Amino acid sequence: MFKPSRRTLLRAPVAAAGAGLLAACTGPGPGPSSGPGSGPGSGPGSGPGSGSQGGAGGAAFVPDGPSGYVNPSDPEVLAAERARGAGPVRTYRLTAAEATLDLGGRTVPSWAYDEALPGPLVRVTAGDVLDMTLANRLPASTTLHCHGVRLRCDMDGVPGLTQAAIRPGADFRYRFTAAQPGTYLLHSHVGMQADRALYAPLIVDDPREPLSYDKEWVVVLDDWLDGVDGSTPDEVLDQLRPGASMEGGHMGMGPGRGGEPSRPATATPSPARRPAGPSRVLHTSHSRMLHGEAGSVAHPFHLVNGRLPAHPEVFRCRPGDRVRLRIINAGAETAFRVALGGHAMTVTHTDGYPVRHTRTDALLVGMAERYDVLVTVRDGVFPLVALAEGKQGSALAVLRTDKGSGNLPPADVRPDELDGKTIPARRLVPDDSVALDDREPDREMRIRITGGMEKYDWGFDHQAYSVEQRRAVHAGERVRLTLINATEMWHPMHLHGHTFAITGLDGTGARKDTAVVLPHRKLVLDFDADNPGLWMLHCHNQYHSESGMMTVLGYRR
Repeated sequence: MFKPSRRTLLRAPVAAAGAGLLAACTGPGPGPSSGPGSGPGSGPGSGPGSGSQGGAGGAAFVPDGPSGYVNPSDPEVLAAERARGAGPVRTYRLTAAEATLDLGGRTVPSWAYDEALPGPLVRVTAGDVLDMTLANRLPASTTLHCHGVRLRCDMDGVPGLTQAAIRPGADFRYRFTAAQPGTYLLHSHVGMQADRALYAPLIVDDPREPLSYDKEWVVVLDDWLDGVDGSTPDEVLDQLRPGASMEGGHMGMGPGRGGEPSRPATATPSPARRPAGPSRVLHTSHSRMLHGEAGSVAHPFHLVNGRLPAHPEVFRCRPGDRVRLRIINAGAETAFRVALGGHAMTVTHTDGYPVRHTRTDALLVGMAERYDVLVTVRDGVFPLVALAEGKQGSALAVLRTDKGSGNLPPADVRPDELDGKTIPARRLVPDDSVALDDREPDREMRIRITGGMEKYDWGFDHQAYSVEQRRAVHAGERVRLTLINATEMWHPMHLHGHTFAITGLDGTGARKDTAVVLPHRKLVLDFDADNPGLWMLHCHNQYHSESGMMTVLGYRR
Protein backbone atom coordinates (compact mmCIF):
# COMPACT_ATOMS: atom_id res chain seq x y z
CA MET A 1 0.00 0.00 0.00
CA PHE A 2 1.30 3.43 -0.85
CA LYS A 3 0.29 7.03 -1.16
CA PRO A 4 0.13 7.86 -4.87
CA SER A 5 2.21 10.72 -6.17
CA ARG A 6 0.69 13.16 -8.62
CA ARG A 7 2.42 11.27 -11.45
CA THR A 8 0.89 8.01 -10.26
CA LEU A 9 -2.55 9.60 -10.08
CA LEU A 10 -2.28 10.95 -13.60
CA ARG A 11 -1.29 7.53 -14.92
CA ALA A 12 -3.97 5.64 -12.98
CA PRO A 13 -6.83 4.08 -14.94
CA VAL A 14 -9.53 6.72 -14.89
CA ALA A 15 -12.90 5.60 -16.17
CA ALA A 16 -14.42 8.62 -17.84
CA ALA A 17 -16.10 6.97 -20.81
CA GLY A 18 -15.44 8.60 -24.13
CA ALA A 19 -12.32 10.21 -22.67
CA GLY A 20 -10.74 7.39 -20.66
CA LEU A 21 -7.40 9.13 -20.32
CA LEU A 22 -6.31 12.40 -18.82
CA ALA A 23 -6.96 15.21 -21.29
CA ALA A 24 -3.64 16.62 -22.43
CA CYS A 25 -2.77 20.07 -21.15
CA THR A 26 -2.39 21.62 -24.59
CA GLY A 27 -3.02 25.09 -25.91
CA PRO A 28 -6.35 26.27 -27.26
CA GLY A 29 -5.47 25.18 -30.78
CA PRO A 30 -6.94 26.67 -33.94
CA GLY A 31 -10.20 28.54 -34.10
CA PRO A 32 -11.63 31.77 -32.74
CA SER A 33 -9.87 33.15 -29.70
CA SER A 34 -11.31 35.07 -26.79
CA GLY A 35 -8.39 37.46 -26.65
CA PRO A 36 -5.16 37.57 -24.69
CA GLY A 37 -6.37 37.95 -21.10
CA SER A 38 -4.09 39.05 -18.32
CA GLY A 39 -4.39 36.26 -15.79
CA PRO A 40 -6.82 35.48 -13.01
CA GLY A 41 -7.08 39.08 -11.85
CA SER A 42 -8.67 40.27 -15.07
CA GLY A 43 -12.35 40.49 -15.91
CA PRO A 44 -14.26 38.88 -18.80
CA GLY A 45 -15.08 40.57 -22.02
CA SER A 46 -14.74 40.40 -25.80
CA GLY A 47 -11.27 39.93 -27.19
CA PRO A 48 -9.99 40.76 -30.63
CA GLY A 49 -10.14 37.30 -32.13
CA SER A 50 -12.53 36.62 -35.02
CA GLY A 51 -15.71 35.04 -33.72
CA SER A 52 -14.64 35.54 -30.12
CA GLN A 53 -17.07 36.24 -27.32
CA GLY A 54 -15.77 36.88 -23.84
CA GLY A 55 -13.18 35.30 -21.65
CA ALA A 56 -10.36 36.38 -19.38
CA GLY A 57 -9.45 39.97 -20.15
CA GLY A 58 -11.58 42.82 -21.43
CA ALA A 59 -14.76 44.65 -20.51
CA ALA A 60 -16.98 43.46 -17.68
CA PHE A 61 -20.43 41.91 -18.10
CA VAL A 62 -23.12 43.65 -16.03
CA PRO A 63 -26.49 41.89 -15.69
CA ASP A 64 -29.89 43.51 -15.43
CA GLY A 65 -30.93 44.22 -11.87
CA PRO A 66 -30.98 46.71 -9.01
CA SER A 67 -28.00 48.87 -8.14
CA GLY A 68 -25.97 48.60 -4.96
CA TYR A 69 -24.79 45.01 -5.52
CA VAL A 70 -21.38 43.62 -6.39
CA ASN A 71 -21.45 42.69 -10.08
CA PRO A 72 -19.57 39.70 -11.53
CA SER A 73 -16.32 41.51 -12.44
CA ASP A 74 -16.32 44.28 -9.84
CA PRO A 75 -13.13 45.05 -7.85
CA GLU A 76 -14.32 42.99 -4.87
CA VAL A 77 -14.48 39.90 -7.10
CA LEU A 78 -11.03 40.51 -8.51
CA ALA A 79 -9.59 41.03 -5.02
CA ALA A 80 -11.05 37.71 -3.83
CA GLU A 81 -9.52 35.98 -6.83
CA ARG A 82 -6.09 37.50 -6.20
CA ALA A 83 -6.25 36.23 -2.63
CA ARG A 84 -6.54 32.67 -3.97
CA GLY A 85 -3.12 32.96 -5.55
CA ALA A 86 -2.05 31.76 -8.97
CA GLY A 87 -0.02 28.62 -9.54
CA PRO A 88 0.91 26.88 -12.79
CA VAL A 89 -1.51 27.39 -15.69
CA ARG A 90 -3.28 24.26 -16.97
CA THR A 91 -4.83 24.76 -20.40
CA TYR A 92 -7.77 22.84 -21.85
CA ARG A 93 -10.07 23.27 -24.80
CA LEU A 94 -13.53 21.72 -25.06
CA THR A 95 -15.73 21.82 -28.15
CA ALA A 96 -19.50 21.63 -27.69
CA ALA A 97 -21.10 20.24 -30.87
CA GLU A 98 -23.71 17.87 -32.21
CA ALA A 99 -22.55 14.26 -32.00
CA THR A 100 -23.61 10.67 -32.51
CA LEU A 101 -22.88 8.76 -29.30
CA ASP A 102 -22.42 5.02 -28.76
CA LEU A 103 -23.99 4.00 -25.44
CA GLY A 104 -22.83 0.41 -25.90
CA GLY A 105 -24.95 -1.32 -28.49
CA ARG A 106 -27.17 1.74 -29.04
CA THR A 107 -26.28 4.94 -30.87
CA VAL A 108 -28.12 8.20 -30.29
CA PRO A 109 -27.85 11.75 -31.64
CA SER A 110 -27.09 14.36 -28.98
CA TRP A 111 -24.91 17.33 -28.06
CA ALA A 112 -21.58 16.59 -26.39
CA TYR A 113 -18.14 17.88 -25.45
CA ASP A 114 -15.50 16.56 -27.86
CA GLU A 115 -17.98 13.91 -29.09
CA ALA A 116 -17.57 12.00 -25.82
CA LEU A 117 -19.92 10.76 -23.08
CA PRO A 118 -19.04 11.85 -20.45
CA GLY A 119 -16.90 14.67 -21.78
CA PRO A 120 -13.11 14.51 -21.40
CA LEU A 121 -11.72 14.50 -17.88
CA VAL A 122 -10.33 17.88 -16.82
CA ARG A 123 -7.71 17.53 -14.09
CA VAL A 124 -5.60 20.07 -12.23
CA THR A 125 -3.89 20.42 -8.84
CA ALA A 126 -5.22 22.74 -6.14
CA GLY A 127 -3.66 26.15 -6.62
CA ASP A 128 -3.38 25.78 -10.39
CA VAL A 129 -4.93 28.29 -12.75
CA LEU A 130 -7.41 26.47 -14.98
CA ASP A 131 -7.46 28.14 -18.41
CA MET A 132 -10.26 26.46 -20.33
CA THR A 133 -11.68 27.55 -23.66
CA LEU A 134 -15.18 26.43 -24.63
CA ALA A 135 -15.73 26.44 -28.38
CA ASN A 136 -19.45 26.56 -29.15
CA ARG A 137 -20.22 24.69 -32.37
CA LEU A 138 -23.81 23.97 -31.35
CA PRO A 139 -26.87 25.40 -33.15
CA ALA A 140 -27.74 27.26 -29.91
CA SER A 141 -26.04 29.43 -27.31
CA THR A 142 -24.38 27.73 -24.35
CA THR A 143 -22.17 28.24 -21.27
CA LEU A 144 -19.99 26.12 -19.00
CA HIS A 145 -20.49 25.92 -15.22
CA CYS A 146 -17.84 24.41 -12.90
CA HIS A 147 -20.25 22.88 -10.39
CA GLY A 148 -19.10 23.05 -6.78
CA VAL A 149 -15.95 25.08 -7.45
CA ARG A 150 -15.48 28.23 -5.37
CA LEU A 151 -14.32 30.48 -8.17
CA ARG A 152 -14.54 34.08 -9.33
CA CYS A 153 -18.08 35.15 -10.12
CA ASP A 154 -17.52 36.12 -13.76
CA MET A 155 -16.31 32.58 -14.52
CA ASP A 156 -19.41 30.87 -13.06
CA GLY A 157 -21.14 30.31 -16.40
CA VAL A 158 -24.71 31.47 -15.65
CA PRO A 159 -26.20 33.08 -18.78
CA GLY A 160 -27.63 36.53 -18.27
CA LEU A 161 -26.28 36.72 -14.70
CA THR A 162 -22.50 36.22 -14.74
CA GLN A 163 -21.87 36.32 -18.50
CA ALA A 164 -23.59 36.66 -21.84
CA ALA A 165 -24.33 33.24 -23.30
CA ILE A 166 -21.79 32.04 -25.86
CA ARG A 167 -23.27 32.39 -29.32
CA PRO A 168 -23.01 29.61 -31.93
CA GLY A 169 -19.61 29.76 -33.59
CA ALA A 170 -18.01 31.74 -30.76
CA ASP A 171 -15.48 30.76 -28.07
CA PHE A 172 -15.33 31.74 -24.41
CA ARG A 173 -12.26 31.50 -22.20
CA TYR A 174 -12.82 30.51 -18.57
CA ARG A 175 -9.80 31.28 -16.39
CA PHE A 176 -9.62 31.03 -12.60
CA THR A 177 -7.63 29.60 -9.72
CA ALA A 178 -8.88 26.18 -8.59
CA ALA A 179 -8.04 26.54 -4.92
CA GLN A 180 -9.95 23.70 -3.27
CA PRO A 181 -9.20 20.00 -3.93
CA GLY A 182 -12.11 17.73 -4.70
CA THR A 183 -14.38 15.93 -7.13
CA TYR A 184 -16.42 18.34 -9.26
CA LEU A 185 -18.58 18.45 -12.38
CA LEU A 186 -18.56 20.58 -15.53
CA HIS A 187 -21.88 21.12 -17.27
CA SER A 188 -23.85 23.52 -19.40
CA HIS A 189 -26.00 25.99 -17.49
CA VAL A 190 -28.37 26.79 -20.36
CA GLY A 191 -31.90 25.39 -20.45
CA MET A 192 -32.11 21.61 -20.66
CA GLN A 193 -28.66 21.16 -22.24
CA ALA A 194 -27.26 19.35 -19.19
CA ASP A 195 -29.75 16.52 -19.84
CA ARG A 196 -27.89 15.84 -23.05
CA ALA A 197 -24.16 14.95 -22.96
CA LEU A 198 -22.90 18.42 -22.08
CA TYR A 199 -21.10 17.41 -18.90
CA ALA A 200 -17.66 16.19 -17.86
CA PRO A 201 -15.78 15.31 -14.64
CA LEU A 202 -13.44 17.85 -13.07
CA ILE A 203 -10.87 16.62 -10.55
CA VAL A 204 -8.77 18.99 -8.46
CA ASP A 205 -5.99 16.95 -6.87
CA ASP A 206 -4.67 17.66 -3.39
CA PRO A 207 -0.90 18.30 -3.53
CA ARG A 208 -0.77 16.98 0.05
CA GLU A 209 -3.13 14.07 -0.53
CA PRO A 210 -3.71 12.38 2.86
CA LEU A 211 -5.35 9.23 1.46
CA SER A 212 -3.39 6.14 0.49
CA TYR A 213 -4.75 4.04 -2.37
CA ASP A 214 -3.58 2.03 -5.37
CA LYS A 215 -6.09 2.83 -8.09
CA GLU A 216 -8.74 5.39 -8.85
CA TRP A 217 -12.06 5.00 -10.66
CA VAL A 218 -14.09 8.02 -11.74
CA VAL A 219 -17.74 6.90 -11.88
CA VAL A 220 -20.22 9.22 -13.62
CA LEU A 221 -23.91 8.35 -13.33
CA ASP A 222 -26.62 9.60 -15.66
CA ASP A 223 -30.26 9.21 -16.64
CA TRP A 224 -30.65 9.31 -20.41
CA LEU A 225 -33.41 10.06 -22.92
CA ASP A 226 -31.95 12.34 -25.58
CA GLY A 227 -32.25 10.86 -29.06
CA VAL A 228 -34.10 7.74 -27.87
CA ASP A 229 -37.09 7.23 -30.20
CA GLY A 230 -37.00 10.93 -31.05
CA SER A 231 -37.08 12.28 -27.49
CA THR A 232 -35.30 15.46 -26.44
CA PRO A 233 -35.15 17.01 -22.96
CA ASP A 234 -36.92 20.17 -24.19
CA GLU A 235 -39.85 18.16 -25.52
CA VAL A 236 -40.11 16.19 -22.29
CA LEU A 237 -40.19 19.45 -20.33
CA ASP A 238 -43.05 20.54 -22.60
CA GLN A 239 -44.85 17.29 -21.78
CA LEU A 240 -44.63 18.05 -18.06
CA ARG A 241 -46.16 21.51 -18.41
CA PRO A 242 -49.97 21.59 -18.67
CA GLY A 243 -50.89 22.57 -22.23
CA ALA A 244 -47.29 23.50 -23.04
CA SER A 245 -47.04 21.47 -26.24
CA MET A 246 -50.10 23.29 -27.60
CA GLU A 247 -48.93 26.72 -26.50
CA GLY A 248 -45.30 26.69 -27.53
CA GLY A 249 -43.72 25.40 -24.32
CA HIS A 250 -40.90 27.10 -22.43
CA MET A 251 -42.94 29.76 -20.75
CA GLY A 252 -40.89 29.60 -17.56
CA MET A 253 -38.38 32.11 -16.27
CA GLY A 254 -35.24 30.02 -16.56
CA PRO A 255 -32.59 30.27 -19.28
CA GLY A 256 -34.34 29.27 -22.50
CA ARG A 257 -33.20 27.30 -25.53
CA GLY A 258 -31.24 30.20 -26.94
CA GLY A 259 -29.17 30.62 -23.80
CA GLU A 260 -30.51 33.96 -22.59
CA PRO A 261 -33.05 34.18 -19.75
CA SER A 262 -36.52 33.67 -21.15
CA ARG A 263 -39.31 36.09 -20.35
CA PRO A 264 -42.47 35.70 -18.25
CA ALA A 265 -45.52 33.81 -19.43
CA THR A 266 -46.90 37.02 -20.92
CA ALA A 267 -44.29 36.88 -23.67
CA THR A 268 -45.40 35.97 -27.19
CA PRO A 269 -45.43 32.16 -27.46
CA SER A 270 -43.50 30.37 -30.16
CA PRO A 271 -45.45 28.54 -32.89
CA ALA A 272 -47.34 25.47 -31.76
CA ARG A 273 -45.54 22.18 -32.32
CA ARG A 274 -45.99 18.56 -31.40
CA PRO A 275 -43.28 16.61 -29.53
CA ALA A 276 -41.45 14.14 -31.76
CA GLY A 277 -40.89 11.49 -29.10
CA PRO A 278 -43.18 9.39 -26.88
CA SER A 279 -44.44 10.65 -23.55
CA ARG A 280 -41.77 10.37 -20.88
CA VAL A 281 -43.97 11.60 -18.02
CA LEU A 282 -43.69 9.28 -15.03
CA HIS A 283 -47.05 9.07 -13.27
CA THR A 284 -46.13 6.65 -10.48
CA SER A 285 -42.89 6.66 -8.53
CA HIS A 286 -42.20 6.25 -4.84
CA SER A 287 -39.16 6.08 -2.60
CA ARG A 288 -39.10 5.43 1.12
CA MET A 289 -35.68 7.06 1.29
CA LEU A 290 -36.95 10.17 -0.46
CA HIS A 291 -40.16 10.23 1.59
CA GLY A 292 -42.51 10.17 -1.37
CA GLU A 293 -42.50 10.68 -5.10
CA ALA A 294 -39.09 9.97 -6.60
CA GLY A 295 -39.46 11.91 -9.84
CA SER A 296 -41.62 12.80 -12.81
CA VAL A 297 -39.54 11.73 -15.82
CA ALA A 298 -39.20 8.13 -17.02
CA HIS A 299 -35.72 8.10 -18.52
CA PRO A 300 -35.51 4.97 -20.68
CA PHE A 301 -31.81 4.40 -19.96
CA HIS A 302 -29.47 4.76 -17.01
CA LEU A 303 -25.73 4.90 -17.57
CA VAL A 304 -22.39 4.54 -15.81
CA ASN A 305 -19.67 6.34 -17.72
CA GLY A 306 -21.87 6.53 -20.78
CA ARG A 307 -22.55 2.79 -21.00
CA LEU A 308 -25.76 0.77 -20.90
CA PRO A 309 -25.99 -2.13 -18.41
CA ALA A 310 -25.86 -4.73 -21.19
CA HIS A 311 -22.43 -3.44 -22.25
CA PRO A 312 -20.88 -2.13 -19.02
CA GLU A 313 -17.51 -0.58 -18.50
CA VAL A 314 -15.10 -2.99 -16.78
CA PHE A 315 -12.57 -1.61 -14.31
CA ARG A 316 -9.60 -3.90 -13.63
CA CYS A 317 -7.37 -4.10 -10.59
CA ARG A 318 -5.61 -6.64 -8.37
CA PRO A 319 -7.00 -8.47 -5.35
CA GLY A 320 -6.25 -6.47 -2.24
CA ASP A 321 -5.95 -3.17 -4.08
CA ARG A 322 -7.33 -0.15 -2.31
CA VAL A 323 -9.45 1.73 -4.87
CA ARG A 324 -10.75 5.28 -4.63
CA LEU A 325 -14.11 5.71 -6.34
CA ARG A 326 -15.11 9.26 -7.23
CA ILE A 327 -18.89 8.99 -7.73
CA ILE A 328 -20.65 11.82 -9.60
CA ASN A 329 -24.38 12.00 -10.32
CA ALA A 330 -24.66 13.94 -13.59
CA GLY A 331 -28.33 12.99 -14.01
CA ALA A 332 -31.11 15.48 -14.61
CA GLU A 333 -33.96 14.01 -12.57
CA THR A 334 -32.86 10.77 -10.88
CA ALA A 335 -31.34 9.98 -7.50
CA PHE A 336 -29.20 6.85 -7.59
CA ARG A 337 -28.71 4.30 -4.81
CA VAL A 338 -25.18 3.02 -5.36
CA ALA A 339 -23.48 -0.13 -4.06
CA LEU A 340 -20.57 -2.38 -4.99
CA GLY A 341 -21.51 -6.04 -4.70
CA GLY A 342 -19.52 -7.96 -2.10
CA HIS A 343 -17.94 -4.84 -0.59
CA ALA A 344 -18.51 -2.21 2.04
CA MET A 345 -17.48 1.34 1.19
CA THR A 346 -15.73 3.90 3.35
CA VAL A 347 -16.94 7.44 2.65
CA THR A 348 -14.04 9.92 2.70
CA HIS A 349 -15.46 13.02 0.96
CA THR A 350 -18.74 14.55 -0.07
CA ASP A 351 -18.93 17.33 -2.67
CA GLY A 352 -15.15 17.59 -2.60
CA TYR A 353 -14.75 18.14 1.16
CA PRO A 354 -13.34 15.51 3.55
CA VAL A 355 -15.46 13.84 6.23
CA ARG A 356 -14.61 11.52 9.08
CA HIS A 357 -14.30 8.12 7.47
CA THR A 358 -17.63 6.30 7.66
CA ARG A 359 -18.44 2.76 6.52
CA THR A 360 -21.59 2.11 4.57
CA ASP A 361 -23.08 -0.53 2.28
CA ALA A 362 -24.74 1.93 -0.08
CA LEU A 363 -25.06 5.64 -0.88
CA LEU A 364 -28.03 7.70 -2.01
CA VAL A 365 -26.65 10.26 -4.47
CA GLY A 366 -28.87 13.14 -5.56
CA MET A 367 -28.39 15.02 -8.80
CA ALA A 368 -25.03 16.86 -8.88
CA GLU A 369 -23.88 15.38 -5.54
CA ARG A 370 -20.47 13.73 -5.41
CA TYR A 371 -19.04 11.16 -3.01
CA ASP A 372 -15.53 9.76 -2.72
CA VAL A 373 -15.25 6.30 -1.19
CA LEU A 374 -12.50 3.73 -0.58
CA VAL A 375 -12.89 -0.02 -1.06
CA THR A 376 -10.42 -2.85 -0.50
CA VAL A 377 -11.01 -5.19 -3.41
CA ARG A 378 -11.75 -8.88 -3.03
CA ASP A 379 -10.83 -11.38 -5.74
CA GLY A 380 -13.52 -11.90 -8.37
CA VAL A 381 -16.04 -10.09 -10.56
CA PHE A 382 -18.33 -7.57 -8.83
CA PRO A 383 -21.20 -5.37 -10.00
CA LEU A 384 -21.22 -1.66 -9.27
CA VAL A 385 -24.93 -0.88 -9.43
CA ALA A 386 -26.65 2.49 -9.47
CA LEU A 387 -30.35 1.86 -8.85
CA ALA A 388 -32.71 4.57 -10.10
CA GLU A 389 -34.19 5.33 -6.69
CA GLY A 390 -37.98 5.00 -6.69
CA LYS A 391 -38.07 4.49 -10.46
CA GLN A 392 -37.62 1.57 -12.83
CA GLY A 393 -34.17 0.58 -14.00
CA SER A 394 -30.54 0.78 -12.97
CA ALA A 395 -27.07 1.44 -14.30
CA LEU A 396 -24.16 -0.99 -14.13
CA ALA A 397 -20.38 -1.09 -14.25
CA VAL A 398 -18.13 -4.01 -13.32
CA LEU A 399 -15.03 -4.32 -11.15
CA ARG A 400 -12.90 -7.32 -12.08
CA THR A 401 -9.61 -8.41 -10.53
CA ASP A 402 -6.78 -9.66 -12.72
CA LYS A 403 -7.34 -13.20 -11.47
CA GLY A 404 -11.10 -12.89 -11.22
CA SER A 405 -12.96 -15.54 -13.20
CA GLY A 406 -16.57 -15.71 -14.23
CA ASN A 407 -18.97 -14.02 -16.58
CA LEU A 408 -20.16 -10.46 -16.37
CA PRO A 409 -23.16 -10.04 -14.07
CA PRO A 410 -26.59 -9.72 -15.69
CA ALA A 411 -27.79 -6.23 -16.59
CA ASP A 412 -30.48 -6.32 -13.89
CA VAL A 413 -28.25 -7.61 -11.07
CA ARG A 414 -29.19 -6.32 -7.62
CA PRO A 415 -26.52 -6.91 -4.95
CA ASP A 416 -27.62 -7.29 -1.34
CA GLU A 417 -25.64 -4.20 -0.36
CA LEU A 418 -28.28 -1.99 -2.03
CA ASP A 419 -30.62 -2.93 0.81
CA GLY A 420 -28.01 -2.61 3.53
CA LYS A 421 -26.83 0.36 5.57
CA THR A 422 -27.14 3.68 3.72
CA ILE A 423 -25.55 6.71 5.34
CA PRO A 424 -27.33 10.02 4.60
CA ALA A 425 -25.31 13.19 4.09
CA ARG A 426 -26.75 14.79 7.22
CA ARG A 427 -25.12 12.03 9.31
CA LEU A 428 -21.63 12.63 7.96
CA VAL A 429 -19.23 14.56 10.18
CA PRO A 430 -16.81 17.03 8.59
CA ASP A 431 -13.10 16.51 8.94
CA ASP A 432 -11.67 18.94 11.47
CA SER A 433 -9.70 20.66 8.71
CA VAL A 434 -12.88 21.89 6.97
CA ALA A 435 -15.43 22.13 9.79
CA LEU A 436 -17.02 25.53 10.30
CA ASP A 437 -16.52 27.03 13.74
CA ASP A 438 -19.48 27.54 16.06
CA ARG A 439 -19.88 31.23 15.27
CA GLU A 440 -23.43 32.51 15.59
CA PRO A 441 -25.06 33.63 12.33
CA ASP A 442 -25.06 37.32 11.47
CA ARG A 443 -27.98 36.91 9.08
CA GLU A 444 -30.84 34.43 8.92
CA MET A 445 -32.65 33.80 5.67
CA ARG A 446 -35.73 31.62 5.20
CA ILE A 447 -36.85 30.45 1.77
CA ARG A 448 -39.90 28.32 1.05
CA ILE A 449 -39.68 25.79 -1.75
CA THR A 450 -43.02 25.92 -3.56
CA GLY A 451 -44.89 24.55 -6.56
CA GLY A 452 -46.24 21.22 -7.69
CA MET A 453 -46.84 18.79 -10.52
CA GLU A 454 -50.37 19.94 -11.37
CA LYS A 455 -49.27 23.35 -12.69
CA TYR A 456 -45.57 22.55 -12.89
CA ASP A 457 -44.95 25.92 -11.29
CA TRP A 458 -41.79 25.26 -9.28
CA GLY A 459 -40.22 28.23 -7.54
CA PHE A 460 -39.19 29.86 -4.28
CA ASP A 461 -41.75 31.66 -2.15
CA HIS A 462 -44.27 31.19 -4.99
CA GLN A 463 -42.10 33.21 -7.38
CA ALA A 464 -40.43 31.99 -10.55
CA TYR A 465 -36.89 33.02 -11.38
CA SER A 466 -36.04 36.48 -12.63
CA VAL A 467 -32.48 37.60 -13.33
CA GLU A 468 -33.33 40.84 -11.49
CA GLN A 469 -33.98 39.07 -8.18
CA ARG A 470 -31.52 39.65 -5.36
CA ARG A 471 -31.51 38.11 -1.89
CA ALA A 472 -29.05 40.30 -0.03
CA VAL A 473 -26.00 39.26 1.99
CA HIS A 474 -22.94 41.25 3.05
CA ALA A 475 -19.32 40.17 2.76
CA GLY A 476 -17.97 38.70 6.00
CA GLU A 477 -21.32 37.51 7.34
CA ARG A 478 -22.08 34.04 8.63
CA VAL A 479 -25.41 33.30 6.96
CA ARG A 480 -27.95 30.75 8.19
CA LEU A 481 -30.17 29.66 5.32
CA THR A 482 -33.29 27.68 6.18
CA LEU A 483 -34.91 25.91 3.23
CA ILE A 484 -38.51 24.90 3.94
CA ASN A 485 -39.88 22.36 1.49
CA ALA A 486 -43.61 23.01 1.16
CA THR A 487 -43.98 20.61 -1.78
CA GLU A 488 -44.72 16.91 -2.23
CA MET A 489 -41.34 16.21 -3.83
CA TRP A 490 -37.70 16.15 -2.79
CA HIS A 491 -35.25 18.71 -4.16
CA PRO A 492 -31.42 18.66 -4.42
CA MET A 493 -30.55 22.30 -3.69
CA HIS A 494 -27.30 23.80 -4.99
CA LEU A 495 -25.60 27.05 -3.99
CA HIS A 496 -23.06 28.46 -6.44
CA GLY A 497 -19.70 29.87 -5.37
CA HIS A 498 -19.85 28.63 -1.75
CA THR A 499 -19.95 25.56 0.42
CA PHE A 500 -22.31 25.26 3.35
CA ALA A 501 -22.47 23.15 6.48
CA ILE A 502 -25.60 21.11 7.13
CA THR A 503 -26.63 21.97 10.67
CA GLY A 504 -28.59 19.81 13.07
CA LEU A 505 -28.98 18.73 16.67
CA ASP A 506 -25.37 17.55 16.74
CA GLY A 507 -24.02 20.92 15.61
CA THR A 508 -22.33 21.81 12.37
CA GLY A 509 -22.31 19.06 9.78
CA ALA A 510 -20.55 18.07 6.58
CA ARG A 511 -19.46 20.74 4.10
CA LYS A 512 -21.38 20.51 0.81
CA ASP A 513 -22.62 22.57 -2.11
CA THR A 514 -25.63 20.40 -3.00
CA ALA A 515 -28.00 18.84 -0.48
CA VAL A 516 -31.35 17.06 -0.54
CA VAL A 517 -34.40 18.69 1.06
CA LEU A 518 -37.11 16.08 1.68
CA PRO A 519 -40.81 16.88 1.17
CA HIS A 520 -42.43 18.80 4.04
CA ARG A 521 -39.09 19.00 5.82
CA LYS A 522 -36.61 21.78 6.32
CA LEU A 523 -32.87 21.92 5.91
CA VAL A 524 -30.72 24.43 7.79
CA LEU A 525 -27.45 25.45 6.15
CA ASP A 526 -24.69 27.74 7.40
CA PHE A 527 -22.19 29.39 5.07
CA ASP A 528 -19.69 32.20 5.17
CA ALA A 529 -20.25 35.05 2.72
CA ASP A 530 -16.63 35.14 1.54
CA ASN A 531 -16.92 35.14 -2.27
CA PRO A 532 -18.40 38.41 -3.60
CA GLY A 533 -20.71 38.54 -6.59
CA LEU A 534 -24.09 37.31 -7.77
CA TRP A 535 -24.72 33.63 -7.12
CA MET A 536 -27.43 31.19 -8.10
CA LEU A 537 -29.36 29.10 -5.59
CA HIS A 538 -31.44 26.50 -7.40
CA CYS A 539 -32.85 23.02 -7.49
CA HIS A 540 -30.64 20.63 -9.43
CA ASN A 541 -33.60 18.72 -10.76
CA GLN A 542 -33.07 20.14 -14.24
CA TYR A 543 -36.79 20.13 -15.00
CA HIS A 544 -37.58 22.05 -11.80
CA SER A 545 -34.89 24.69 -12.24
CA GLU A 546 -35.83 25.31 -15.86
CA SER A 547 -39.42 25.78 -14.69
CA GLY A 548 -38.47 28.57 -12.29
CA MET A 549 -36.88 27.08 -9.15
CA MET A 550 -33.89 29.43 -9.13
CA THR A 551 -33.02 32.63 -7.30
CA VAL A 552 -29.98 34.89 -6.81
CA LEU A 553 -27.95 35.66 -3.68
CA GLY A 554 -26.33 39.04 -4.13
CA TYR A 555 -23.59 40.78 -2.13
CA ARG A 556 -24.62 44.28 -1.07
CA ARG A 557 -22.06 47.05 -1.01
